[in-house]
Amino acid sequence: MQTIDHIRERLRSRLRAESVEIEDQSHLHVGHAGAAEGGGHYAVTVVSETFEGLNTLSRHRLVYAAVEDLMKKEIHALSIQAYSIDEL
Repeated sequence: MQTIDHIRERLRSRLRAESVEIEDQSHLHVGHAGAAEGGGHYAVTVVSETFEGLNTLSRHRLVYAAVEDLMKKEIHALSIQAYSIDEL
């Protein structure tokens, strides 16, 4: 399974995400130390009822917790946009 697929599966199952969009931006970071070690740079947009009433920091913490073990090797950087369903 590709890293993007792992990220998508984690966000959908652990955050009950209604929508998950992921962009691999690793090509923009060629030569960066994290890229040299194999970790990718990803931008994610997540829509979940779980984010209802939470501030940005709390939402980001939930996203990081969902992919925590992937942050050790597969993911070097993660750009996050997290929305509740009502914010669409």
